[in-house]
Amino acid sequence: MFKPILIASVTVAFFTGCENPVKKAVRNAGYSAYEMVGVQKRDLLKRRINDTREEQKEAGEAFTDSLDKLQKMYGLDGGKLEKQYREVKSSFDESKEKAGEVKAAREKMETVARDLFNEWEREIDDIQTAEFKSKSRSKLQATKASFNELNKNLMASENKMNPVLTRLNDHVLYLKHNLNAQSIAQLKTENTRIENDIQGLIKDMNRSINQADAFIKTIE
Repeated sequence: MFKPILIASVTVAFFTGCENPVKKAVRNAGYSAYEMVGVQKRDLLKRRINDTREEQKEAGEAFTDSLDKLQKMYGLDGGKLEKQYREVKSSFDESKEKAGEVKAAREKMETVARDLFNEWEREIDDIQTAEFKSKSRSKLQATKASFNELNKNLMASENKMNPVLTRLNDHVLYLKHNLNAQSIAQLKTENTRIENDIQGLIKDMNRSINQADAFIKTIE
């Protein structure tokens, strides 16, 4: 009579208390597979940074496209509005999807970096020569500091996507409910604000992309 409760309790304990070790084991298995073909964590981190950089670029292009399509509506009227609205909505959906991909790519990058630095720290403990140990630890500290700065800036530009998406979403929904020339004219007054938001976002993204390029050179 008590067995189902016991089984349920064990199941809960497994998925709560053991979640992180299981994830770690899965990651380690993945690293082992990469290492079998000569890909080390350092190489994998470069790949993850490149992935994040590319996702940022694509997201920036998607946001710019959303703004362009929205601005094209300002001079339209009649039957053309419906077609252009569909293009605005499609572009907004693409921007939203790309924002999610940027976040996912950055989190993968962050995970590999953390595992690389932990491995590096453990290996320093195995170095017996004091000079080598000191130099390796200094290099680790400098690399971690540089990566943390990169990750902080990537996260900052990532977080700026949410308010822009919210503003774009407001425009899209307003257009859906009020697809007429008068409503378009009212939206036009908001154009400068949303344009500045997107331009600021693109500027931050480009700065993060350049920083990613510089960091990759330091670990090559």
